[in-house]
Amino acid sequence: MPPPVGLLSLVTASPPYELRQSDVIAAARELFRDRFEQFDRMAPVFENTGIVARQAVRPIEWFFEPRDWAERNAAYLDGAVQLYARAAAAALDEAGLTGAEIDSLVTVSSTGISTPSLEARCAGRLGFRTDARRTPVFGLGCAGGVTGLALAARLAAAEPGSRVLLVCLELCTLSFRLERPSKADIVATALFGDGAAACVVQAGEGGFTQLTGAAEHTWPDSLDIMGWRVDPEGLGVIFAQAIPPFARRRLRPAMEGMLEAQGLGLADVDRFLCHPGGTKVVEALETALDLGQGALDHERAVLADHGNMSGPTVLFVLDRARRAGLAARSVLTALGPGFTASTATLVA
Repeated sequence: MPPPVGLLSLVTASPPYELRQSDVIAAARELFRDRFEQFDRMAPVFENTGIVARQAVRPIEWFFEPRDWAERNAAYLDGAVQLYARAAAAALDEAGLTGAEIDSLVTVSSTGISTPSLEARCAGRLGFRTDARRTPVFGLGCAGGVTGLALAARLAAAEPGSRVLLVCLELCTLSFRLERPSKADIVATALFGDGAAACVVQAGEGGFTQLTGAAEHTWPDSLDIMGWRVDPEGLGVIFAQAIPPFARRRLRPAMEGMLEAQGLGLADVDRFLCHPGGTKVVEALETALDLGQGALDHERAVLADHGNMSGPTVLFVLDRARRAGLAARSVLTALGPGFTASTATLVA
């Protein structure tokens, strides 16, 4: 990567409806027991997630009725625009900037379709310039927060002095479905929450941390591990392979390769900040990277308070680590569809 890029701000935002996991378990039992014959056998997944509460753009009662693609996407547009505007405004405020002082806009979201994209829908409200460059990104899933941050940093580094606003936003709960539920749908209902994170980056010294490198690793023949299926009801989650055993077997050599390209080794990293896809994923990451059981404490805390929000989740982890005091060198990392590991190296 060219010169280091400073993070001038980082904020997180959650939608208004809180889903207590105990309430979700009760609702899921009522909704799925007669629709999915293996529900009782799978029910313990709700209790073993490590989640206490999640946030959603719709109240729990909304999910009791069948919803088609149009209804789900309308809910996405309504909720996403509100959450984008709130997260972006807070990130600008923390950076001491106005929307007119932003040169490039990176928007990462894969849980709904918005054309025009979210930053265009919010441009007037936030005061973005008419010549601000827009880069909406779809399809990154859980890797969206890390890959989006790396992309924003590259844009900033390409034009020193320019400022880039990144917003990563996912409304995963809108994929909860009653129609023809699969095992993957049950797992998604047990794990997913909604949320957004936003930050402003600028090349050069400054900010609360600096991004000094980034890398990705995509495993061949792994397209079926994670993604969306599309049907008349909307987007449905695909988990074709168990991710925890994949991470235990395959992550370490990939991580070593990504770090080696930056002149680093595992021992040079003071703290890995990981996307907590679920309790078993967190445990697999600790094993794969020899971190020691319980090392990923911020990850478990974010999972407990917010669930798996896909892309923004790892930025929630970074925000929590920032407030506790960042290590000298951290590596932000997430696994997402592709199947891909994405990393960003941060120096406090």
